[in-house]
Amino acid sequence: MEGPYSAGSMPVARGISPWHVSILKSVLLFVVLLALVLFLSSRWIYRQGFEKLADQGMVKLELYRTYLQGVLEKYETLPELLATDKMLLAALQNPSNQLQIDALNRYLEAINSISDTADIYLMDRNGLTIAASNWKHDNPFIGNNFSYRPYFQEAMRGQLGRYFALGTTSSKRGYYFAFPVRKGMAIVGVVAIKINIDTVEQNWAHREESFMISDPDGVIFITSTPEWRYRTFELLSPEQQKKIVDSKRYPNTRFETLGTNIENIASGRQLLQLTPPRESVEKSYLRQFHFMRDAGWYVNILTDMEKLKRDVFIFNSLICSGLVLGFLFLLLLSQRQHRLRELNRIEEEARRTLQEANEQLEFRVLDRTRELTETNRLLRKEIADRQRTEAALKKTRSELIHAAKLAALGQMSAGINHEFNQPLAAIRSYAENGRQFLDKGRLDDTRWNLEQIAELTVRMAQIGSQLKLFARKSSGQMTTVPLHGVIDGALEILGPAIKKSGATVRVRINPEDLEVKANNVLLQQVLVNVISNGIQAMEGKERKEISIDAKQEQELVPIIIEDSGTGIPQAHLPHIFEPFYTTKKSGQGLGLGLTISDRIILDMNGTITAVNTPDGACFIITLEKA
Repeated sequence: MEGPYSAGSMPVARGISPWHVSILKSVLLFVVLLALVLFLSSRWIYRQGFEKLADQGMVKLELYRTYLQGVLEKYETLPELLATDKMLLAALQNPSNQLQIDALNRYLEAINSISDTADIYLMDRNGLTIAASNWKHDNPFIGNNFSYRPYFQEAMRGQLGRYFALGTTSSKRGYYFAFPVRKGMAIVGVVAIKINIDTVEQNWAHREESFMISDPDGVIFITSTPEWRYRTFELLSPEQQKKIVDSKRYPNTRFETLGTNIENIASGRQLLQLTPPRESVEKSYLRQFHFMRDAGWYVNILTDMEKLKRDVFIFNSLICSGLVLGFLFLLLLSQRQHRLRELNRIEEEARRTLQEANEQLEFRVLDRTRELTETNRLLRKEIADRQRTEAALKKTRSELIHAAKLAALGQMSAGINHEFNQPLAAIRSYAENGRQFLDKGRLDDTRWNLEQIAELTVRMAQIGSQLKLFARKSSGQMTTVPLHGVIDGALEILGPAIKKSGATVRVRINPEDLEVKANNVLLQQVLVNVISNGIQAMEGKERKEISIDAKQEQELVPIIIEDSGTGIPQAHLPHIFEPFYTTKKSGQGLGLGLTISDRIILDMNGTITAVNTPDGACFIITLEKA
């Protein structure tokens, strides 16, 4: 008979349903449309953001250019005004008149202080400086020839000279204005001023964009990013480099390019890749620049494009998330409709299947009920048999442990008999002497004999009580056991055997009041077994010593029993805890002592192991600390 879940009723695997095919097509179409939407939106957002950045950059660039123009216009008329001063013309006509030169130096120094310029100096037609405002400094311009400077050459041609460079004497950056000094129509000298433009960098530093000024050759000499100073936007030709070196404009310049992959996108706009200072990854920057014709400078502004890329990424992420969530919502609706249809179909099939199954189940329940009833009867019988067997096994093991104790008592009977015979003989002798002393009236001697008889009876009672305690059956319950007491009890039982063998026993317990979790009687039986084995192993040895050491190691207490016997042969060492395995002579044991000891210690949640030492054998009993 086939059940509701038999092979005949399993559903047959079918191919992909039309619903799944339509879902796959929808997903593919959505992916294509999503990619197209992201591509178009990225281009639109990037173009809008780029134009916005460019417009903002142009506003800031114009503001920066106007500021620079104002700074330069403030000073560009000063050289022309000074060139009309008769003191300059007189000094050029008579440069050997030191009094006149000294007066001019002080005059230029005063004008330099009032006009807030860096330096003012006067050169003859050969470029030799004859007077300067810094005449008191350690390195004055007086005596230096600046005929190689372009601003001097332009002034000698009758024009206003303009130039930016590092000072060859002061090594400081400055912008130079120069104007010819005339006598009539003839040019007899040049007056020049140098203005400090470091304040331009200071005023425009720490801004979001990077501002910089470059010369017509593309060398950056003013920048809000100090690491980019004296670098170029493009690689300079050897002729350009030679011209800069000959003019001593930027000493020690290496002519390193600032960026790579420069792309011209419009007039005054470039895209370039460069590595920002203290970073290791290249970034994209928009460069916008404007040429200042009067100064001969390019004013540049670099705008980081990473923010624009982040904006594009964020916008695309939002679009993608919205479209994906919408598509997933539609998929969930479609899946819900599909599942509802499938559930209706499955419910109908399940109803028919259950109806068939119920009819079959009624017949199978009757058969299974009969089978289970018989199985339960057999199971209860087997459980009862197992319980009886376990009880018998437990009783047998208890009897075996008790038998082992009685066997140990039997082996010690000769020594115990000797222990009892000596006190009995002494008692008989003391009693006889006491009677005679009593007859003679020696009461003190009689009393002393009676006291000795009493002490001997107490000694015999102690031995008897210890043997009685050892011989009785144990309850097997775990209690807190003082280690000193259980060891002393075992040594008390083995006292006659120890005395007969002539062995010495040393006991060390640290601390003295150390306690363990064990059964007092069973632990004493294990100690008696192990110590008696050690006594037998030392027969015939000159040195007979047994040491018992116990100490606390965290939550465990190892009890180490060592003897100076012959040790355990290496071949026998793995088998000494097996039943009926013994290394003693025939008739001295059955090979159950250590087996029972191992079982007792295991029941007390402990372990017992045996190893050889250079002097004999060592048994280690490990128990839990109380």
